[in-house]
Amino acid sequence: MIPADHPRAKSLHTREKLVDGFRRNLVAAEGLIAHGRGEAFDYLLGERTSAQARAATKAAAAMLLLAKRPVLSVNGNAAALVPKEIVELAQATGARIEVNLFYRTEEREKAIRDELWRYGAKEVLGVGGRASARIPELSSERRRVDPEGIFAADVVFVPLEDGDRTEALVRMGKRVVTIDLNPLSRTAVAAHVTIVDNLVRAMPALVEQAWALEGKDRRALEKILADFDNKKNLAQSLKAIRSGNKRA
Repeated sequence: MIPADHPRAKSLHTREKLVDGFRRNLVAAEGLIAHGRGEAFDYLLGERTSAQARAATKAAAAMLLLAKRPVLSVNGNAAALVPKEIVELAQATGARIEVNLFYRTEEREKAIRDELWRYGAKEVLGVGGRASARIPELSSERRRVDPEGIFAADVVFVPLEDGDRTEALVRMGKRVVTIDLNPLSRTAVAAHVTIVDNLVRAMPALVEQAWALEGKDRRALEKILADFDNKKNLAQSLKAIRSGNKRA
């Protein structure tokens, strides 16, 4: 039991969700370690959403809405923490959903697919033999993608991503949106829009922003993107971290 008045109750509940996801074969053991690394950056950010993250969230929503073939790439940690929001974001933007894993087994793929189905997903790509296309110049299991999904996408949303695949997707001419607590990571730097925030805060905000912008005309969405500078946003996010978190 986590006391409601614990100063880091939200963070502890997130850990519990991941442990539960591990037990249900959604999360790889290595995913638990990766979360701990991100959690350290979140502590430096004060465990709150910055103005820079809010600006990036608006740009991310605009990019997904402008896309002709947007795809949301889902790994185990994302499926364990924000399955409802993934499905809602797909509904708001018209994006397709694809499972893509570094530690890939068909059992995990199906477990993640079933979790997304449970939250209302109508279609989940990339499971089993569907991941028959290959991302060039990438040797990990993440190179395997669905020819109707990530391989054909013009915009790919890759929360909690590996830097090498982000770089490979950019080389393929795709535009990439990511959520990454580390503004210095290869993923954060290579992506076109990086939300430097915790996934559990960023996803509900992104869904809300997507619905808010859904009725805007194309010119208004393009202006939002034109006014956004990812490099500047990352620099400001890093400055926020360097300024220090004064809490004990």
